[in-house]
Amino acid sequence: MRTKGLTLILLLLAFQFTIAQNPDISGFARNYTGVLFDNGDFAILQNTFNLNISKMGDRIAFKANPLLYHYNGDSLDLRLRELYVDLYFNNFDIRIGKQQVVWGKADGVFITDIVSPLNLTEFLLPDFDEIRIGVNAVKFDYYFGNSTFEVIGIPVFTPTERPAAGSIWYKQPEFMAPATFDWSKADVKPSLGNSELFVKYSALTSKIDFELMGGYTWDDNPAFHVTKQFDMSTGKPVLTGLNITPEHHRLTVAGGAFSTEIKGVVLRGEAAWYNGKYFQSESPLAKDALVKKNYLHYVAGLDFNIGSVKLSTQFIQQAILNHEENMVDEKTENTMTFLARYDMLRETLHLELFSYIGLTNEDALIRPKITYDFEDSFSILLGSNIFVGDGKGQFGQYKGNSMAYIKLKYSF
Repeated sequence: MRTKGLTLILLLLAFQFTIAQNPDISGFARNYTGVLFDNGDFAILQNTFNLNISKMGDRIAFKANPLLYHYNGDSLDLRLRELYVDLYFNNFDIRIGKQQVVWGKADGVFITDIVSPLNLTEFLLPDFDEIRIGVNAVKFDYYFGNSTFEVIGIPVFTPTERPAAGSIWYKQPEFMAPATFDWSKADVKPSLGNSELFVKYSALTSKIDFELMGGYTWDDNPAFHVTKQFDMSTGKPVLTGLNITPEHHRLTVAGGAFSTEIKGVVLRGEAAWYNGKYFQSESPLAKDALVKKNYLHYVAGLDFNIGSVKLSTQFIQQAILNHEENMVDEKTENTMTFLARYDMLRETLHLELFSYIGLTNEDALIRPKITYDFEDSFSILLGSNIFVGDGKGQFGQYKGNSMAYIKLKYSF
């Protein structure tokens, strides 16, 4: 609480100073209310105030993006999503400070887009610019011809944010019960040796837009090291519980993405190779209940129009190399996405249907929504998040969380 209070004071001081410089100010205020289908309980009661403050000069620019969430029960969550300075030179730029980084070509899935960790406290439901967490980083972009070479250094590791126990989005894997947790190794101490490094080369030509990336990073999700507890009173070891120690491990990642257009159809692809990722074993007798494997994650997509309807589809696969039978994760997990969007009434009424279809676990997340823009500054959105499945899989596990929701948004 003291940290958030200090952050608020610093933001107010920075805001007062920035206002004196006549900056550009924009943002929005939003009410977001969701109701569960099963029992009519409120899944979410949230008010949001988002503020963007920016100032552009010939050689320097500044941006601050504080974000305040107010939840039911008067809970406040103040976040500083971005706060950085841009320095412009003849052939290169430097960005220093807290920033969001967006890489890749995929929609609704993170493959090479791994520089900014994720806030998954509400699963995948928030807008993606709110799911990404800003990181303190130095970003260097060098431009030559139609190409850009980008280097990002992150001195302090930031992990994925997970739902807290008691949240409707909190799910503890069955293999962890009964279990106690030891969080003593969960933090990655800030040091030069523990920093992260990402590089990307991108080029935009008349026929294709592509990028190649690499990263020496930490896995944003911790591996669960398991120590087994046995009862020896009967003369035979009887497993009575598990002691779980979450710990983040190093990853080396390499990948790329492309997009091109052929006769009005956009073809997209993206892939990443993860070297040395830890996966969980479902066997309680396996050593440490972890196995270290290489991992491939890729997507292929199409974007096209039929009349005034925008359509998009993607095939996504996650594949574990040298898979072992007792691993919790499947050898391959296949998912598809579908998007249909239609704008009408002079682009003031927007109809959209986006779906994740889990082919491996026969589950899905279906997200229809209707947005009406009363005017440039005010909109109302009616939507639904429908989880389908038998309690298994990425989406089926949340079958009881299907909901209807409304968002009222004022932009300025």
